[in-house]
Amino acid sequence: MYPFFFRTVLSRIDPETAHHGAMTVIRVLGTPPFAWIARGLTEPSPDLATTALGLRFASPFGVAAGFDKDVIGAPGLDALGFGHVEVGTITAVPQEGNPRPRLFRLVPDRAVINRMGFNNGGAEAAAARLERLRRRRRRPVLGVNIGKSRVVDVDAATDDYVRSASLLAPLADYLVVNVSSPNTPGLRGLQAVKTLRPLLEAVRDTAGTTPLLVKIAPDLPDDEVVAVAQLAVDLGLAGLIATNTTLSREGLRTAEDVVSAAGAGGLSGAPLRSRSLEVLRLVRRNVPAGFCVISVGGVDTAEDVQERLDAGADLVQGYTAFLYRGPLWARQINRGLVRLRASGRA
Repeated sequence: MYPFFFRTVLSRIDPETAHHGAMTVIRVLGTPPFAWIARGLTEPSPDLATTALGLRFASPFGVAAGFDKDVIGAPGLDALGFGHVEVGTITAVPQEGNPRPRLFRLVPDRAVINRMGFNNGGAEAAAARLERLRRRRRRPVLGVNIGKSRVVDVDAATDDYVRSASLLAPLADYLVVNVSSPNTPGLRGLQAVKTLRPLLEAVRDTAGTTPLLVKIAPDLPDDEVVAVAQLAVDLGLAGLIATNTTLSREGLRTAEDVVSAAGAGGLSGAPLRSRSLEVLRLVRRNVPAGFCVISVGGVDTAEDVQERLDAGADLVQGYTAFLYRGPLWARQINRGLVRLRASGRA
């Protein structure tokens, strides 16, 4: 039913407008009695429970950053069966992001191009919502993804990240330093080890006991991927997230004029699958067993999730396929994982 609804209705609506509409429904699903009903349909099997970062996850499959930018939909996403929710990206300074339109579907590729630009209400507003959320009797595991404020020069990025970390780390189950979005000028330059080391050291010291991870781009050369992974280990970080969106447009099936009209931005979805898996395997080979690796990029089916777990991921995240699969996507993934394991294919 959802594929038909997507083709006939949602695909005709501006993607960002459709997203806001979906978030309204998800927020409702996070409140009683709707949450109770949803959980009855989507609750992950106890067999899927896993431990990572010193935390228990009801399922290894969660929502990547970018979907719930302002900490407004986490209870509803939990009710839909996701094992964790990574909120953000959140910046110290509230910002509107880039001008609209800034989100584009590439339907033949089951992909999306976005140049949102970290639109969010800022760290103080997010902290207030996180405080309220943590008081709930039931809530998902919450990751908090932080990025650089656009109004802050790259030279002052460390202080900007520290400001966000000081507000948000005490309220997060884990914290993520995002230096890999292509939509904030100069941000990806922070992935260079020389500039990344002092930034991560400062955020690590601010985060205290909250597990800290760094999120990297798929466009990094392999040697730089290894260098960042080894830096994260050397600094005592808890883990790494691979990967963010890509600037590449290679191999797309969508008409070239449609891709060109979408313009600049990060590409996510199915075309990222191969590179994301490559980066996961590369990172896993170069970090110790106890170092958490979260894989994201091009994940669509339960088979995709299990492939990432088999390749060494501790957790797996998705986002873009949610737009194409619909509200029961997490349930499909979780039930598929149970079937794969029961059949011995996992």
